[in-house]
Amino acid sequence: MRHYCTYFDRFYLGQGLTLYRSLLAASAGPFVLHVLCFDDETFDVLSRLGRADLKPVSLREFEDGDAALLEAKKTRNRVEYYFTCSPSWLLYLLNRYPETDIITYLDADLMFHSAPGPIFDELGDGDVLIVGHRFPERFRKLEVYGIYNVGLISFRNSPSGRKALGWWRDRCLEWCHDRVEEGRFADQKYLDDWPERFEGVVVLRHPGAGLAPWNLMNHAIAPGKGAPTVDGRPLVFFHYHGVKVIRRFLYDLGKDHGPISRFNRRTVYQPYVRALKETERWLQERMPGITVKYAHPRLKKYGVGGFIKRLYRGQFLFDLV
Repeated sequence: MRHYCTYFDRFYLGQGLTLYRSLLAASAGPFVLHVLCFDDETFDVLSRLGRADLKPVSLREFEDGDAALLEAKKTRNRVEYYFTCSPSWLLYLLNRYPETDIITYLDADLMFHSAPGPIFDELGDGDVLIVGHRFPERFRKLEVYGIYNVGLISFRNSPSGRKALGWWRDRCLEWCHDRVEEGRFADQKYLDDWPERFEGVVVLRHPGAGLAPWNLMNHAIAPGKGAPTVDGRPLVFFHYHGVKVIRRFLYDLGKDHGPISRFNRRTVYQPYVRALKETERWLQERMPGITVKYAHPRLKKYGVGGFIKRLYRGQFLFDLV
């Protein structure tokens, strides 16, 4: 049994359930996805679904008795508090389910395209698994936000794994803000020296695991059987960071990291857009009348010039299906 966890609120319900459904489709064996629900609406929806492999936890239950976390909450805005919770959420689950061997955190905007097995093969007997941003040289300056990305991170329930996780929690309680300051950024920059600081840290090398907008240009993407290939190996998961639903037929593909080719829009991004739509239908079949909400950006925020520029650079996707 593999244990995964994530967190989201009602504006990421569609993305979070798409992550869950991608695990259902890709996983070769049993798993459970634990979800920290940052609002009552999300907890209610997930509870009513009644899925044994989808376990919601309310914010109230998670925070109960954690005085240090509640004290830190007073100094954080909403997004910063979400970041602050990352290590505490993982530790909460290891304490609640002490039989767990490995707990893996997943950002809600990931989607699996093929079986996650190769990720755990690389972890092997290690205690912590982290994923590099793998920025191309021209984006190396973005490492001020972290050499590694917290979109996927695994901890073994071992002394070394718990030591790293406890240290991370302590740092996030001390300082966790949505800005670069004194070599820190949110919950992420703290990972920079982990391969040297802690024993048993493994840096994931699989080119198809950790593929994201900021490193897509580093790799050769090709059609594959069931999933695209990345440098000849199956795409395991993609981090759809920044993808926004503008209209039901129009999607913003996120921050400008360079032009996105028509091939990559069709091969990498379109499956996600269609999976979001399918998730809405899947949810409505089980809970008629439910509406999936997104934090829609307004078209006018782009301006005419900005919209044309992004359109020219392939950073919008139109999908009428």
